[in-house]
Amino acid sequence: MNVSPIVESEFARTVMAVPPLARRADHSPDAAQNGRLIAHIEAGGVRTLLYGGNANFYHVAVSEYRDLLDMLAGSAGPHTRVIPAIGPDYGKMLDQARILAQTSYRTAMVLPLAGFTTPQGVETGLVRLADIAGMPFTLYIKSEDYVDVDTLARLVDNGTLVAVKYAIQRANPADDPYLRRLLQSVKPSKVISGMGERPALLHLREFGMAAWTTGSGCIAPRAVTALLGAAKTGKTDEAERLRAAFLPLETLREEVSLIRVLHDAVTLSAIADMGPILPLLSATPHEYHAPIAAAVQDLIALDRSLN
Repeated sequence: MNVSPIVESEFARTVMAVPPLARRADHSPDAAQNGRLIAHIEAGGVRTLLYGGNANFYHVAVSEYRDLLDMLAGSAGPHTRVIPAIGPDYGKMLDQARILAQTSYRTAMVLPLAGFTTPQGVETGLVRLADIAGMPFTLYIKSEDYVDVDTLARLVDNGTLVAVKYAIQRANPADDPYLRRLLQSVKPSKVISGMGERPALLHLREFGMAAWTTGSGCIAPRAVTALLGAAKTGKTDEAERLRAAFLPLETLREEVSLIRVLHDAVTLSAIADMGPILPLLSATPHEYHAPIAAAVQDLIALDRSLN
């Protein structure tokens, strides 16, 4: 695992993969299968792994958190940054921050909590938690109500936050006044698009964001790396062609469940066996398996063509 100090420029150098987490039948983490998926992602040139929603870190027990951190750190290559999630509630984050302080991790992502928060309370909590963990955080933004732009900018300026994962859904992603205000206060090089490939090119071209997070790119890492390269070098037609290949699986994820469909898609790809998904979630309904498998095979074929 890459344990060097985080530099701002690294967020633009790679797409941020957000993998699912493999578990055995008894729900214990499966180091071998997680290692297989990580090796596949790394072979495609992706150098940041974010273990958050797709890994169902919302429901991870604090009692297994240190073992998970050690497993992921030991599975990633020396040039791969691993970012685990914490939260979403304050009590869980407090326990996890104390654990993180004992590790060589350089940042962790704060999972969003719906309700029971105020922007002032979020600011107070994150400052305290970053001090306890001994590291800046990456903040996952899914709602304007969670934290206002001025508060967010202060958290970046005072070093509490090193990056922002932006994932507020819009009917028209180009019409986003909150995001435009955010990028006037926080450097775009510290803001990552957090909604997969669908809005990724617009967020890079129109808003200047650093890169994006990818779930489907865990299956096709060469293709998503090529997509980033095409986007960064102005190869518009090539970028649109590659982006279009991700949309069938992304559409299924949006229709059914972003987390559940990706978890089962990786298993159907035969890259690694993800096993059962951790409760309180459940497997994707069986009637979706055939279209998921078809979308996965198309992505794998594209990925192999770029080898």
